Amino acid sequence: MGMRWIRPLSTRVEETAEMLGGKAHGLLVLRRLGLPVPAGFVVTTEACRAFLRDGRLPDGLDDELATAITDLEASTGRHFGGSQVPLAVSVRSGAGVSMPGMMNTILNLGLTTGATAGLAAETGDSRFALNSRLRFLSGFAAAITGLDVDGLSGAPGRGTGDEEAQIGAAENLIRQRCGRPIPDDATRQLELAVKAVFSSWDTPRARTYRELHDVPHDLGTAAIVQTMVFGNLDDHSGTGVAFSRDPNTGENVPFGEVLFGHQGEDVVSGRSLTRPLRELADREPAVWTGLLDALSRVEGHYRDACYVEFTFQAGELWILQVRPGRFVGGAAVRVATDLADERVIGRHEALLRISPRHLQHVRTPRIATTEKVDILARGLGACPGVAVGRVATTADGAVRMAADGPVILVRPETSPHDMRGLAVAAGIVTARGGPASHAAVVARAMGKPAVVGITDLIVDVADASVRAGGRTIGEGTLVTIDGTGGEVALGSPRTVTTTADVHLHRLLEWADDVSGDHSERDETRRLGAAHAVLRHD
Repeated sequence: MGMRWIRPLSTRVEETAEMLGGKAHGLLVLRRLGLPVPAGFVVTTEACRAFLRDGRLPDGLDDELATAITDLEASTGRHFGGSQVPLAVSVRSGAGVSMPGMMNTILNLGLTTGATAGLAAETGDSRFALNSRLRFLSGFAAAITGLDVDGLSGAPGRGTGDEEAQIGAAENLIRQRCGRPIPDDATRQLELAVKAVFSSWDTPRARTYRELHDVPHDLGTAAIVQTMVFGNLDDHSGTGVAFSRDPNTGENVPFGEVLFGHQGEDVVSGRSLTRPLRELADREPAVWTGLLDALSRVEGHYRDACYVEFTFQAGELWILQVRPGRFVGGAAVRVATDLADERVIGRHEALLRISPRHLQHVRTPRIATTEKVDILARGLGACPGVAVGRVATTADGAVRMAADGPVILVRPETSPHDMRGLAVAAGIVTARGGPASHAAVVARAMGKPAVVGITDLIVDVADASVRAGGRTIGEGTLVTIDGTGGEVALGSPRTVTTTADVHLHRLLEWADDVSGDHSERDETRRLGAAHAVLRHD
């Protein structure tokens, strides 16, 4: 008899993203394209809706989880929670609509005390095994309590050598905060993890995100369970994210970042300094070749620029997520026109892919460089545009100050706990992180200018101040940020707007050809006239 609540990550599965979640649906696409995807299964959004309605996991799910794990053990030759050749898994959220960073993810689940010893024996690297267990404890505690327990995992990467002491401290802190220890039973851990992922659908931060993006509250999320790939195993392991084209410009070159010897949450959190994606070519040429092949295949399938998340273990590449790139502004225009030139799509489809909202962001404001500007700091531009506002150093402070005017949220890094502040901020600045950090991803999703990775920026919440470039400014100071160039300037310097480029001119010429109207009109009317003709036809 087939399962009601669980589906395997198999090419035979035909259900929709509404049932499987967008992430799992993308994994099936990757499987069909012949790309390497860790074995696993998905607990459906239907199970989540039942959990949210009844306050408990639906009847029969526990038996289905046991069966799915047995199947996973058989396909991998590993043992869940076992002391020999142990199987560890990741448990990730994945709704039908993308909600980046808003829900829970738990890595290294199943690393019980015995399994950790087994992993150490198998790899000959006890530091790696202990570091992986420490990461599990930290992520699991954060997920099941809803508390921000970042920092339990100590130094990121492959470990510092004092993992046993850190694990003891982490277990004590978890017992204090949770009122009970984390169970040392892999099956029980998995059940609690699925509950935690389902519960995270209804957290205040997730509800805030859905309200901002008009996402219905009754969809629920899936929970994807997959065999762990350890990016923190050795110097030939790592993790990263990649766009098939540059999301800032639309240029047809791979763009992204990579961390060697780390796991995926280190990229997203922004706590570790990432490296440009192109460094993979020199450090791990086989992984780079495989990644380029994957990007080419997914672009061919979606007929659009795409985004992937990947991990590599001991030089072997695995793809963990794929979705269309969802570029905005000038980047979206360039991708549409380039794909038409490449005969991947037709000119009519290129026109329909560009909305009036895209045109609003084509001409990107920049801080004028023709006059003296008092630059406080420079980082990486993570989302184009200019924002002017007063500095807030906490999410709560941003909410309070936003009632009196625009604010710029300045944080060491952001996490889902900052969602209320991110929602009200005009712009976002972080000391750490790169193009795929939580701050950058959320900023792009919201269309808010952002600057990340300002290495000398220190945010002193206790003193309500920010230090950079040898200067200190207090909360409430007026600043201007440039999300293209990565500048943070004091005051409100003059801004300029870039002129339309050749790609926009060509797209609008196609629009005029479709509408048959070549008169002088604003760009939105020219595009709208073409849309009216194409949609009528």
